[in-house]
Amino acid sequence: MNVLPYLVAAWLLIIGLWGIITSRNLVHLVVCVSVVQSSTYLLLLAIGYRSHATAPVFADIPLGRSVVDPVVQALCLTDVVVGATVTALLLAFVLQVHKRTGSLDPEQLARMDD
Repeated sequence: MNVLPYLVAAWLLIIGLWGIITSRNLVHLVVCVSVVQSSTYLLLLAIGYRSHATAPVFADIPLGRSVVDPVVQALCLTDVVVGATVTALLLAFVLQVHKRTGSLDPEQLARMDD
Protein backbone atom coordinates (compact mmCIF):
# COMPACT_ATOMS: atom_id res chain seq x y z
CA MET A 1 0.00 0.00 0.00
CA ASN A 2 1.37 3.39 -1.03
CA VAL A 3 1.06 6.09 1.64
CA LEU A 4 2.21 8.98 -0.55
CA PRO A 5 -1.30 10.07 -1.65
CA TYR A 6 -2.43 10.09 1.99
CA LEU A 7 0.57 12.19 2.99
CA VAL A 8 -0.05 14.64 0.16
CA ALA A 9 -3.73 14.89 1.15
CA ALA A 10 -2.72 15.59 4.76
CA TRP A 11 -0.17 18.16 3.58
CA LEU A 12 -2.79 19.93 1.46
CA LEU A 13 -5.20 19.91 4.40
CA ILE A 14 -2.59 21.41 6.73
CA ILE A 15 -1.52 24.06 4.20
CA GLY A 16 -5.14 25.00 3.54
CA LEU A 17 -5.99 25.21 7.24
CA TRP A 18 -2.87 27.29 7.87
CA GLY A 19 -3.95 29.66 5.10
CA ILE A 20 -7.45 29.91 6.56
CA ILE A 21 -6.09 30.74 10.00
CA THR A 22 -3.57 33.34 8.81
CA SER A 23 -5.59 34.88 5.98
CA ARG A 24 -5.75 38.68 5.81
CA ASN A 25 -7.94 38.78 2.71
CA LEU A 26 -11.33 37.21 2.10
CA VAL A 27 -10.44 36.11 -1.44
CA HIS A 28 -7.33 34.38 -0.07
CA LEU A 29 -9.58 32.71 2.49
CA VAL A 30 -11.82 31.33 -0.27
CA VAL A 31 -8.77 29.99 -2.14
CA CYS A 32 -7.55 28.28 1.03
CA VAL A 33 -10.97 26.66 1.51
CA SER A 34 -10.63 25.36 -2.06
CA VAL A 35 -7.21 23.90 -1.20
CA VAL A 36 -8.72 22.09 1.78
CA GLN A 37 -11.48 20.83 -0.52
CA SER A 38 -8.89 19.53 -2.99
CA SER A 39 -7.31 17.48 -0.22
CA THR A 40 -10.60 15.61 0.06
CA TYR A 41 -10.51 14.84 -3.68
CA LEU A 42 -7.09 13.32 -3.31
CA LEU A 43 -8.09 11.38 -0.21
CA LEU A 44 -11.14 9.90 -1.94
CA LEU A 45 -9.11 8.94 -5.00
CA ALA A 46 -6.43 7.34 -2.81
CA ILE A 47 -9.07 5.33 -0.95
CA GLY A 48 -10.67 4.08 -4.17
CA TYR A 49 -7.46 3.26 -6.03
CA ARG A 50 -6.67 -0.39 -6.68
CA SER A 51 -3.37 -1.47 -8.16
CA HIS A 52 -3.70 -3.11 -11.59
CA ALA A 53 -7.49 -2.73 -11.51
CA THR A 54 -9.68 -1.86 -14.45
CA ALA A 55 -12.64 0.46 -14.90
CA PRO A 56 -15.90 -0.76 -13.33
CA VAL A 57 -17.55 -1.66 -16.62
CA PHE A 58 -18.52 -5.31 -16.26
CA ALA A 59 -19.45 -6.08 -19.87
CA ASP A 60 -16.42 -8.12 -20.92
CA ILE A 61 -14.25 -8.46 -17.79
CA PRO A 62 -13.17 -11.95 -16.68
CA LEU A 63 -14.58 -13.10 -13.33
CA GLY A 64 -11.42 -12.88 -11.23
CA ARG A 65 -10.35 -9.40 -12.36
CA SER A 66 -10.30 -6.60 -9.77
CA VAL A 67 -12.03 -3.31 -10.55
CA VAL A 68 -11.89 0.18 -9.11
CA ASP A 69 -14.69 1.03 -6.67
CA PRO A 70 -17.31 3.06 -8.58
CA VAL A 71 -18.86 4.45 -5.36
CA VAL A 72 -15.67 6.30 -4.49
CA GLN A 73 -15.52 7.73 -8.00
CA ALA A 74 -19.10 8.97 -7.67
CA LEU A 75 -18.30 10.51 -4.28
CA CYS A 76 -15.30 12.29 -5.76
CA LEU A 77 -17.38 13.68 -8.61
CA THR A 78 -20.00 14.86 -6.10
CA ASP A 79 -17.24 16.44 -4.04
CA VAL A 80 -16.04 18.39 -7.08
CA VAL A 81 -19.54 19.71 -7.75
CA VAL A 82 -20.09 20.68 -4.11
CA GLY A 83 -16.65 22.33 -3.99
CA ALA A 84 -17.38 24.43 -7.06
CA THR A 85 -20.75 25.47 -5.61
CA VAL A 86 -19.26 26.42 -2.24
CA THR A 87 -16.49 28.41 -3.93
CA ALA A 88 -18.99 30.30 -6.10
CA LEU A 89 -21.20 31.06 -3.10
CA LEU A 90 -18.28 32.24 -0.97
CA LEU A 91 -17.00 34.47 -3.78
CA ALA A 92 -20.49 35.97 -4.13
CA PHE A 93 -20.46 36.72 -0.39
CA VAL A 94 -17.00 38.29 -0.69
CA LEU A 95 -18.21 40.47 -3.55
CA GLN A 96 -21.17 41.69 -1.48
CA VAL A 97 -18.93 42.39 1.52
CA HIS A 98 -16.59 44.44 -0.67
CA LYS A 99 -19.52 46.36 -2.20
CA ARG A 100 -20.95 47.24 1.20
CA THR A 101 -17.78 47.93 3.18
CA GLY A 102 -15.04 48.60 0.63
CA SER A 103 -12.69 46.22 2.44
CA LEU A 104 -11.68 42.58 2.23
CA ASP A 105 -9.68 42.45 5.48
CA PRO A 106 -11.52 40.31 8.06
CA GLU A 107 -9.96 42.18 11.00
CA GLN A 108 -11.07 45.51 9.60
CA LEU A 109 -14.58 44.15 9.13
CA ALA A 110 -14.64 43.02 12.76
CA ARG A 111 -13.66 46.56 13.87
CA MET A 112 -16.49 48.06 11.78
CA ASP A 113 -19.00 46.01 13.75
CA ASP A 114 -17.98 47.54 17.11
